[in-house]
Amino acid sequence: MSNGFSEAGLSKVHDVLARHVDSGKIPGVVALVSKGDHTHVETIGTMRHDGGPAMSRDTIFRMASTSKPVSMAAAMVLLDKCRLRLDDTVDEWLPELAGRKVLKRIDSEIDDTVPARRPITVRDLLSSTFGLGMDMTIIGTPIMAELFALGITPNAPVPMPEPDEWMRRLGTLPLMYQPGERWQYQMSNDVLGVLVARVTGRPYDEFLRERIFEPLGMKDTGFWVPAGDIHRLPPLYAPDPATGEFQVWDEAEGGRHSAPPAFPSGGGGLNSTADDYHAYFRMLLNHGMHDGKRILSRPAVELMTSNSLTAEQLAAREALARDNVHISFGQGQQGGWGYGMAVRTYRGDYAPIGQFGWDGGAGTSTYADPANQVIGILLTQVGTTVPWSVQLMNDFWTTLYQAID
Repeated sequence: MSNGFSEAGLSKVHDVLARHVDSGKIPGVVALVSKGDHTHVETIGTMRHDGGPAMSRDTIFRMASTSKPVSMAAAMVLLDKCRLRLDDTVDEWLPELAGRKVLKRIDSEIDDTVPARRPITVRDLLSSTFGLGMDMTIIGTPIMAELFALGITPNAPVPMPEPDEWMRRLGTLPLMYQPGERWQYQMSNDVLGVLVARVTGRPYDEFLRERIFEPLGMKDTGFWVPAGDIHRLPPLYAPDPATGEFQVWDEAEGGRHSAPPAFPSGGGGLNSTADDYHAYFRMLLNHGMHDGKRILSRPAVELMTSNSLTAEQLAAREALARDNVHISFGQGQQGGWGYGMAVRTYRGDYAPIGQFGWDGGAGTSTYADPANQVIGILLTQVGTTVPWSVQLMNDFWTTLYQAID
């Protein structure tokens, strides 16, 4: 027995990760598992598809949507301080979202709308139910075409504009659904970043760094990688879905993460390391405490990591995950959704009820499990244009849970 995991179990975790790297489909991987005070790290493979430096414990990764559970903490700080309230309307801070119109149907023309039944609230943004989002099952509808055309979505050919211009463009759109009606992915997290900046009068990235990253010792976490550390960032690959041929989607030097972005995206813009993310999820498992310092209140952590959706909202979200497996290769079937992360409300795989965290489209998977006091962090550089990194994640979690002693 070692560190709360069995030696044989950890050996199996290593072998399964190595099998993915040996297949040639995953160039390299960094995995961290912890139980209580004990931590085990695996570094396998290389930073580039064609070789290059070996993966190391301090390799920096594009965290993509695993940014969501971490960047959400800035909003929770403001709830704790009573600078925001759950059922405040956001009109004062985000006038661009006042007086919304809502599509009559999801496939309506942009101007075929009805008035919103009520204003958007802070709670709507926190729970991803404010009425707009990225829905890959409705590509081809006028609203999705307009979202892409406005350049306000992540991973577009042109990076998103600075926050005020981003909000201005967002404010020209109708909502897809009535405020509070339906869970919608992505956009709410980016709106929250703007909200935090306007409430605090500080750039969002500065506030996050000061209130979350520095107190937690997350020295390698931020929205860009300084020149002195860029050698620690691998390229991001987006293999061709038809042929599987490796294509560089974002190079490290001169790439999207090599300079401060115009828009610091809480929905998907962070870069980080296994140890930095471990510190954050440890804090959540410790009910908001880190090294004797309080980062978030206990109830704030409980709220973030509990299901926030109604039965009707859950049914729609679950159908999205279950019936469109090809879009995210089976991800998203945990049941619940808290603030910025999934919350497991039924036993759908090897993980128990109560596990919380999320996955990222750049090949990242980060979850904590209060029942077992276990954290798992899996980081690679292969995007989800192909199923390979998601299959790696699934195998990682399957073996991790078998390794618990």
